[in-house]
Amino acid sequence: MADVSTYLNFPGTTEEAFVFYRSVFGGEFDAPGIRRMSDAPSMPGQPPLSEADRKLVLHVSLPILGGHRLMATDCGTSMGFNVVAGNNTHILLQPDTRAEADSLFNALSAGGKVEMPMQDMFWGDYFGSFADRFGINWMIACGSKA
Repeated sequence: MADVSTYLNFPGTTEEAFVFYRSVFGGEFDAPGIRRMSDAPSMPGQPPLSEADRKLVLHVSLPILGGHRLMATDCGTSMGFNVVAGNNTHILLQPDTRAEADSLFNALSAGGKVEMPMQDMFWGDYFGSFADRFGINWMIACGSKA
């Protein structure tokens, strides 16, 4: 089923923030819980992560109100990303099909800046990200193979 979530970037404080959010909203993190950077496979040509970076949060998801989810990751300067107000929030669209994912990506990214074109990712989703022509950050993730 299609879904929309808010995706947040933190400068190494994702776990602290989400423990706080869980105390406010209740509930539990979506399975499998907090995933670490050490859970991600190494990319060709990428230097190994430092021990500190391996402990950073790769992904976490928390249901809040009305079926909405907050999701997040740690984005450190050692990974080439400097978190500042404006680049720390994305709208995550999760359409039902790859065709719908491509359509949304192409329409919303027109005139904007593509960060990552739509592609198959190691966690199993078909994924892409961009800032639209108004500077709003979007991510498209489709779990369907169709």
